[in-house]
Amino acid sequence: MSTTLAAGANLDFSLAQQLTVIALCALTAFISHMALAVFNDGVRPFMLDFVRGRSTRSATTAVSFGLSAGFIFGLGAPMALSTGVLNPWLLFLPTDILGLLAPKKWIAPVLGGAWGAVVVFGLNGANDVAHDLPVDFLTAMQQMSTPILFLFTLFPVLAITKQFGRVWGGVAGVLELALVVMTMKIWPNMFAGALAMAVGVLMLIGLAIAKDVRERKAERAEGGAVEEAALADDPMASLFSASAARLRTFLPLFMVLGAGVCVLAQMHIFGGGEATSFLIAKGHYSEAAQVDFYRVFGFIPLIATTALASGAYGIAGFTLVYPIGYLLPNPFLAAIVGAAVFAVEVLALSSIGKFLGRLPSVRDSSEHLRSAITDTLQLAILFGSLMAANAMGAGLGILVVGGLYLLNEAMGRPVVRMAAAPAAVIVGGILLNLLYWLDLFTPIKS
Repeated sequence: MSTTLAAGANLDFSLAQQLTVIALCALTAFISHMALAVFNDGVRPFMLDFVRGRSTRSATTAVSFGLSAGFIFGLGAPMALSTGVLNPWLLFLPTDILGLLAPKKWIAPVLGGAWGAVVVFGLNGANDVAHDLPVDFLTAMQQMSTPILFLFTLFPVLAITKQFGRVWGGVAGVLELALVVMTMKIWPNMFAGALAMAVGVLMLIGLAIAKDVRERKAERAEGGAVEEAALADDPMASLFSASAARLRTFLPLFMVLGAGVCVLAQMHIFGGGEATSFLIAKGHYSEAAQVDFYRVFGFIPLIATTALASGAYGIAGFTLVYPIGYLLPNPFLAAIVGAAVFAVEVLALSSIGKFLGRLPSVRDSSEHLRSAITDTLQLAILFGSLMAANAMGAGLGILVVGGLYLLNEAMGRPVVRMAAAPAAVIVGGILLNLLYWLDLFTPIKS
């Protein structure tokens, strides 16, 4: 499978796509204003104090901005410009902030819709200008696709190693490598990591379930009824129940949200993750669905527990609507299915929380999966960014981009690590263009 994008990935949307993005941004800003859902998982735990009036709107907005700005400008915008595919960091993190910032209900959708208009009308112009520069750093950023796609394949191996030790991790690593080689040999048009990731995730879940089953059998043998009684008396249970009831009250609004996100995914102008964005850009929709489906296992426990604890759900729910949307044949069916998926998620939220409470190893697996995804992507994005730096400026490019990344580390990471390298590529590209105009740098001929 080719891992090279066509030069000049564009962000030229149809009218239907433009209206969908604008309407969805307006809706997500309104929902954020109501403190019903936010996209940033780090912001969600702060929402309980806001819902209960113990924190002001301005203070909560400041938290949201502080936790989101780096991802918006350092990851969301660069990924969209380099792939031609929108992403949740570019769309939903700003609407989190704008919705919380808005002092009135009616202002929130206006601000959100305005941001959606900026995205669909402004990015293409910025994209065209960047591609016309002597140093085309956006095309150079497409070098990130290969390390992101292939290193991302290893996240189940890392998760298994962290949770179950080096022996099981070694087995998983050898198995995944064999599957990647086999896929490249037998199915050259298929994403090489697809089968390997599937087997890795299933292996992790199987090991976790087996461990939980063994431990529950041991507890029953020792009289586990005491634990069941303790769970019934858990003081958090009343909080979880109240939060679930609050979210169910707004079920129709969540169904509209689910329909909108699923339609956006079905239009194939949106990718739910870094690897997914590149796969969507290449037209590999089934592989993109597979990748985002695996990510779901890492985020269901986090989203469920934070939603039950705070009373605020995730803008994309459990993110199941992403892979489902990629595979559906038309937007009308996507709207129906997306609404149904969100309805099931919201109604089942309390039951999911109780179920996860009985499977501690599975909960641990989700944490290890998220950590492994972060570790693999941090390395892949850094390596890919240095490849982009080399493509646009050889040694000088690497010096500038690598230097900016290291400076960010030395300064205590004012830009989050995941977003620092892509942001450095853009800043480095602008600097190389300035050096060209000063007749101090000659661009590399592609």
